Amino acid sequence: MADNKVSSSAGARPATPASRIAALIPGILLCIGVAGISASLEGVERHLFAHPYVEALVMAILLGMAVRSFWKPSQRWQAGIAFSAKQLLEVAVMLLGASISFAAIAASGIALLASIAAVVVIALAVSFSLSRLLGLGTRLSILIACGNSICGNSAIAAVAPIIGADSDEIASSISFTAILGVMMVLGLPLLIPLLHLSATQYGILAGLTVYAVPQVLAATLPAGLVSTQIGTLVKLMRVLMLGPVVIGLSLFVSRRGGAQKKSSVGFFRLVPWFILGFLALATLRSLEVVPISVVSPLTTITGFLTVVSMAALGLGVDVRVLANVGGRVTAAVTLSLMLLLAISIGLVHWFK
Repeated sequence: MADNKVSSSAGARPATPASRIAALIPGILLCIGVAGISASLEGVERHLFAHPYVEALVMAILLGMAVRSFWKPSQRWQAGIAFSAKQLLEVAVMLLGASISFAAIAASGIALLASIAAVVVIALAVSFSLSRLLGLGTRLSILIACGNSICGNSAIAAVAPIIGADSDEIASSISFTAILGVMMVLGLPLLIPLLHLSATQYGILAGLTVYAVPQVLAATLPAGLVSTQIGTLVKLMRVLMLGPVVIGLSLFVSRRGGAQKKSSVGFFRLVPWFILGFLALATLRSLEVVPISVVSPLTTITGFLTVVSMAALGLGVDVRVLANVGGRVTAAVTLSLMLLLAISIGLVHWFK
């Protein structure tokens, strides 16, 4: 009887901070291992081709999915995998703000800023509508719309925790977006002679349509330094749209959730802490409180944390779910990208 009481008492004992941290370590180390392999594969790409066509971020989620298809992690690994997929991802999104300078964006001109904002808003609305018409769920449609319209995988990763997307939805949107992202890098330079684009026009086109900043660099490399500089600037403006979109989604999701409850919801419940951190770091960077020498290390940390998070997401994905939605997701992403490309081509002819 005494033994039963002791064991019952031991079983009810709350976990200490040290025990919680210890429970996270196996899963985090597993995710870091997958991320390290992915980063090494990207390094091989850089060595062979001078720039990566498939980023470590994409490789991590695909490699994690491959591992998950052969082995389902037991409970011992789950806490660390879940922590890597959510908390580490939120930290990465926050640190992304340190690479944004409001001053550089404002100096590019009101017309270009307004045009980029309009393209993003139109692309978001139409991409979401197309996805819903194809029968995809609301959360997956939001992920696809944000990925296509703003900044690919980074937008998907930032929006996912806001709308409560699960691993299958995130992996579905990222996997198919990644495939088209590589195709854009390889095929977009062909439009330079076909459409008689100047270096400035092509830079704007690449910045508006290519998903990731490294991919913008790869896509503009054949067109020269001017295209690369303009493409990167336009791309960063698109990235900046992530802040308002995420805040808007946070307000929308909180309002829908709060419809069943009449209690008031505070500001910090409406706007996630990592988005506030993102905006704070962007402000500090714009005021030069965060020196330029710090930006590169922070960007490296951000990139690695994101790769670790994507590895965690891949490890939680059931490939059979992807097979069920693959055709519709591919159609939604492809049609959305074609629309974005058409709008962007029309815009760049205006910027002669």
